[in-house]
Amino acid sequence: MPEQTTPYGFSVTVSLPYDAAVERVRGELQKEGFGVLTEIDVRKTMKQKLDVDFRPYVILGACNPPLAHRALSAERDIGLLLPCNVVVYAADEPGRSVVAAMDPVAALALTGRADIEPMAREVRARLERVLDATATR
Repeated sequence: MPEQTTPYGFSVTVSLPYDAAVERVRGELQKEGFGVLTEIDVRKTMKQKLDVDFRPYVILGACNPPLAHRALSAERDIGLLLPCNVVVYAADEPGRSVVAAMDPVAALALTGRADIEPMAREVRARLERVLDATATR
């Protein structure tokens, strides 16, 4: 079960090496109707831009088109809070990885609109299932 690790996100630590964890997360996102719109290889970017070594770390910008459409139809500027970021990074323990997701309930609460909260809860439930499945499969 994912645990709330920050006010804006939740995570699980999985017994998978980094590359396998990234692949599993991609597959589990797809099962929940998410596509990956953006991918940022943080390690590569840090090396190229700053000549700094960094642990393997990727930011996946995940989008569920029907839910994104509902959100954008409710409020056009909500795109500022999209897509849902999911990160995967190598844990301190060899052969383990951390998978974390943005908490859409916390993020979309910034709108101040109670009518958006049920949608945010649906997205959170899907992301929690992604993390659960990544950890237990």
